[in-house]
Amino acid sequence: MDYFTHETAIIDDGCKIGKGTKIWHFSHIMPDCVLGENCNVGQNVVVSPGVILGSNVKVQNNVSLYTGVICEDDVFLGPSMVFTNVTNPRSAIVRRGQYEKTVVGKGASIGANATIVCGHDIGAYAFIGAGAVVTKTVPPYALVVGNPAKQIGWISEYGHRLEFDADGFAVCSESSEMYELKERVVSKRS
Repeated sequence: MDYFTHETAIIDDGCKIGKGTKIWHFSHIMPDCVLGENCNVGQNVVVSPGVILGSNVKVQNNVSLYTGVICEDDVFLGPSMVFTNVTNPRSAIVRRGQYEKTVVGKGASIGANATIVCGHDIGAYAFIGAGAVVTKTVPPYALVVGNPAKQIGWISEYGHRLEFDADGFAVCSESSEMYELKERVVSKRS
């Protein structure tokens, strides 16, 4: 094994786990999951069948990732956040096979106790505030907060608010990288 798993973690057959990944106490990685290289899966995490995590994904304690979730590289999932995979669950009605897909784009961060309602993708480098309830698709670089989540601005790849000038340009306060806002779409300038 070229990954670490705590003795209390359960790893089901058929999982692919990348080099350097760490899986901590009481976590359960279910069949047919794919975890990329250098991921960190905290305590008491459930990764349901077929979930895909890219490389360098950080999953904090008590997170539930249900079938249909795909996280691209460098995603951060805060403590106790949760994804859903059925829009209208009922205990007496079996909806296996009707799971909806949710894709979390590269570099996105989802804060503690946030809920992502299935079928709503999170764009690259978006930032979902703690406790937010996401009920619609979030564009790349968007900053969203609240219940239901509303976009309150834009954020850089380093996680800082972007303040766009009259010409539609902003500079990240940490990286000095430049971003352009054009027709409600943010892109990083080279």
